[in-house]
Amino acid sequence: MTAQDLPAELRKALLAVARTPRLLVACDYDGTMAPIVLRPEDARPLPEAARALRSLAELPATTGALISGRALRDLATLSRMPAEVYLVGSHGSEFDIGFVNAIDDESRALLGRVVAEFERIIHEEQPQARIERKPASAAFHVRGMEPEAAEAALESVRQGAAAWEGVSVTEGKAVIELSVIHTDKGEALDILRHQVGATAAVFLGDDVTDERAFVRLHGPDVGVKVGDAATAAKYRVKDPADVATALAFLSEERKIWLRGDHASPIERLTMLASPRTVGLIAPDATVTWLCHPEPDSGAVFAHLLGGAEAGHFSVGPARPSLPLSQRYVDGTMTVQTRWASLQVTDYLEHGSPQGRTDLTRVVEGSAKAVVRFAPRPDFGNARISLQVEEDGLRVHGTNDPIVLRSPGVVWTVDEDGPQPTAHAEVDPSAGPVVLELRCGSDDLGPHPVPEPQRRDEAERYWRDWAASLKLPPVKPDLMKRSALTLRGLVHADSGAILAAATTSLPEEMGGVRNWDYRYCWLRDAAMTASALVSLGSFAEAEGYLAWLHRVLESVVCPERLHPLYTIQGGPIPAEAVIDTLPGYAGSRPVRIGNAADHQVQLDVFGPVVELIAALASARTAADPGQESLTDAEWELVVAMVSAVEKRWREPDNGIWEIRGNPRHHVYSKVMCWVTVDRAIALAEQHGRKAAREWLLLRNLIREEVLREGWNETAKSYTAAYDGTDLDAATLHIGLSGLLDPKDERFKATVVATETELRSGATVYRYHHDDGLPGGEGGFHLCAAWLVEAYLLVGRRGSAEALFDQLVRSAGPTGLLSEEYDPVAERALGNHPQAYSHIGLLRCAQLLSEH
Repeated sequence: MTAQDLPAELRKALLAVARTPRLLVACDYDGTMAPIVLRPEDARPLPEAARALRSLAELPATTGALISGRALRDLATLSRMPAEVYLVGSHGSEFDIGFVNAIDDESRALLGRVVAEFERIIHEEQPQARIERKPASAAFHVRGMEPEAAEAALESVRQGAAAWEGVSVTEGKAVIELSVIHTDKGEALDILRHQVGATAAVFLGDDVTDERAFVRLHGPDVGVKVGDAATAAKYRVKDPADVATALAFLSEERKIWLRGDHASPIERLTMLASPRTVGLIAPDATVTWLCHPEPDSGAVFAHLLGGAEAGHFSVGPARPSLPLSQRYVDGTMTVQTRWASLQVTDYLEHGSPQGRTDLTRVVEGSAKAVVRFAPRPDFGNARISLQVEEDGLRVHGTNDPIVLRSPGVVWTVDEDGPQPTAHAEVDPSAGPVVLELRCGSDDLGPHPVPEPQRRDEAERYWRDWAASLKLPPVKPDLMKRSALTLRGLVHADSGAILAAATTSLPEEMGGVRNWDYRYCWLRDAAMTASALVSLGSFAEAEGYLAWLHRVLESVVCPERLHPLYTIQGGPIPAEAVIDTLPGYAGSRPVRIGNAADHQVQLDVFGPVVELIAALASARTAADPGQESLTDAEWELVVAMVSAVEKRWREPDNGIWEIRGNPRHHVYSKVMCWVTVDRAIALAEQHGRKAAREWLLLRNLIREEVLREGWNETAKSYTAAYDGTDLDAATLHIGLSGLLDPKDERFKATVVATETELRSGATVYRYHHDDGLPGGEGGFHLCAAWLVEAYLLVGRRGSAEALFDQLVRSAGPTGLLSEEYDPVAERALGNHPQAYSHIGLLRCAQLLSEH
């Protein structure tokens, strides 16, 4: 029997429960795992069933158990289950681990009287009956006897010992069991559920005694009755062979869900962008990530973190084959995926009204294609239904309306799963098939602007901007893509800039270092805006500084700024875990929100002032006759210096947001110095008034950093004042100008960083214990810093070699994630990451200048 032979409703229920965070799978033994046999001592589990239950028990966050009326010792001997499978005997009165099974003297005496009564019945009335002694009960078996004699024997027990005070009675098939302690399989199931913290349970059984467990099931639980007897279970199978099939199906589905077999390599994911949102396309043209109404809202498609059931929108040839290529249309954020006779073009529309997310997919070619549409709003937490209409699909059950306009497409809605999926076969040979996803609209009517014109408008927005840039001549195509990627992370409506497009892509495969980067960090956004200013684009910096002004209006004083805010400038939601998603390639947990919001990060003020200085300098170069520093920008500068004045002596969590005790991080102190130093320079250049105390403060910070940050044992400036551990960010002691790059102490710091933190194509942030389990990859931004440091100390060859390796780590469409695993040679962390593209552009500019 195959899984397809199981009842469709049972398959659907098992698919759903396979995706619960912590699963308990429990089975009866006789008649469920093992066929009923004449001699109970001959009952052995079906090998297929035993393998499937063992496989389930070996999976993470999954517990397997046998709950049987048999004595625990007999159950262990016959089932031969490994230690991973819990064994519960005597209908729940015997647990194999973690429970007390002893009974008191009074109960033991009562059990002796019960056994004596059974022996009397056998001796005087029914010699073919059999007694099974257990620690807290005794079973009276009549299997194999003539029906009339068996019933007479059972009736003697019912009229006798079963009526005694203190005796609990459990009847099954050809057996009656009397226990001197109260217990049943339902209670045993609840005890197990509580002990392992299960969020859902599956119970399979065939006996009357199993009904006590079935009636305890609730919510997402699944009860499966074996056989055709009356039952409280919702689902049925015929026999133990079907049980084995059901367990194997459940094991395979849970394995796929937990291990994330859906995952495409991070570096092969391609970003779509409009002025107000972003999305990701997998190499096979599956929309694997899209949030609405904002990039930091809940995901409509979270396939990236949970596979097909987490939401996806896929298009591919009817005869499955691998794509030949995926690429951007040059100078745009339009993505084309091509097979031999099929092409899918994807873009996020430029002119959508506020509050809308419009994705257009154009299918062209001579081959038939299959389209699958499975929206799962709010990371799959919203229960939806799909309604087929003349011109497309309407999604019901969401806070915001969602429709898919697809005139001429004939949809079929498949309900065989936890949530519905629509699919259709389309033939583009007679002309392009246009699919228009409209989030935030219930309008299925024709768009007032023809599709080719909308596409041209979207592409012109990016192409015209890219054409205006002053790109470095080194790797010009890759630099253009980096610039477009940074612009794609800009939220034009608010002025905020995302640190990355995603949440919870792992810094270590299977690890827990999975964070939400879909917010606006003061530091990251300022660095992104500075990178764009260096290319000749000022609007992003001006929009971000206006956003920061609005944020400052919401805080009591600038030194109380948080490190990050939502796109709209509000507080970050409390960090939470979405247990219903298994994570990218099984890397759990999936997090939303970010607890770094409440940290102290004293380096954030420096990049803001550096941005204002860069913007003012660029404006002067573009138009020397105009005032290039506005009053509002100078107010920001004064606010940032004020924050440093009040807090620079404090320890903090640093640029890497370490979730341990604050330290006096050297990088944070350097950035405090940068804040004051750049402010003084701005005042001198633009006729502004700098307080006399600023000069003293700048010198005070510099002297302390040079004195306390150097460690003679390490022969390097270190991560913090109190240790010998290194940190790549400490290179900024020279990169910032606080210390002359010709100083031997800076040269020694470069050598120490290279020796301890560089690994081939990448550079790690640090290697010290940060309080979190597991490890992480090297940081592309840290590699870029080392390239710059190499140039400053006169090692151009080393700089060029590391830059070439950095370039080669980019994905096929030119995108970089946060980190890189130099051993497995694969991307890690959120994608694409602003930091990484900032570093790449900076390296190309410096190599061009030198």
